[in-house]
Amino acid sequence: NSNSNSNTNSDGAKKKPAASAASQYQAMLLGGVASMMAVCCTHPLDLLKVQLQTNKAAKVGVLQAVRTILRDDGVSGFYRGLSASLLRQMLYSTTRFAAYDVIKGKMDVRDASPLWQKMAAAMSAGCIGGIVGNPADVANVRMQSDMRLAPEKRRGYRHAFHALGRMRREEGLRSWYSGLVPNVGRAMLVTAGQLASYDEFKYLLLNRTGGVFKDNMATHFTASFLAGLLATMMSQPVDVIKTRLMSAPVGEYSGGLDCLTRTVRAEGPLALMKGFVPSFTRLGPHTVLTFMFLEQLRTLHKRLTAAA
Repeated sequence: NSNSNSNTNSDGAKKKPAASAASQYQAMLLGGVASMMAVCCTHPLDLLKVQLQTNKAAKVGVLQAVRTILRDDGVSGFYRGLSASLLRQMLYSTTRFAAYDVIKGKMDVRDASPLWQKMAAAMSAGCIGGIVGNPADVANVRMQSDMRLAPEKRRGYRHAFHALGRMRREEGLRSWYSGLVPNVGRAMLVTAGQLASYDEFKYLLLNRTGGVFKDNMATHFTASFLAGLLATMMSQPVDVIKTRLMSAPVGEYSGGLDCLTRTVRAEGPLALMKGFVPSFTRLGPHTVLTFMFLEQLRTLHKRLTAAA
């Protein structure tokens, strides 16, 4: 019959499992694609965040940082390091989204499962993603903070691969993993704050509001906005330490604890919240755009898969 024919090739062998597996692998890539689309919109905000976090001056505001970028590099300065940001999302976000789906499957985590199970799966996925994406993250931070340095000290990386190549030649492979521990810690917290809480907020909105919310863009926006706020609050102190470690020359700090101690001693504990406004201004919209794009990509993928 026609159904039997659709599941076999010319040799009579079944092909549906292979097609199903391919569809699953494709679906796992959607998180990375959505994140890359989002970062194209939010990169200037990420650059501002890095500028504020790496500036050791006591009082540097967002407007002052904007004026400095415009004065030194013009409008194009807001997209310095975009290639590294895209590479980071391709490695980091693709890995963590895919790992989150796999780990949830292994743990049998469902929409109605307790939040701690989703958090555990997300933090495990964030750990893997943080390790995979660390080299691109270092390149990203260095390219974005380069303009803050004196002209004679600027590294002048042209793009992400040029940055990674020079770092390997001039400083060794160790430089690719500067700030690895706080970066992995941040990745775990952000992934828990974004992926796990998005699933939880979406489930609560759909099932605990008496039918007010439907599975539509309004619900996706609300759940992702709340997830972005929570992710920023959870990750900000670790993000400051990670950024400073990655932007510093190799050997300036002995590790994350040394950077934390010296930062608090020199600038006070509030230094750990430096850049919170641009961090949320960046991570909030990035989270919203990522999940809005992701939901649309999932819908499109389902339609294309069904049509095939």
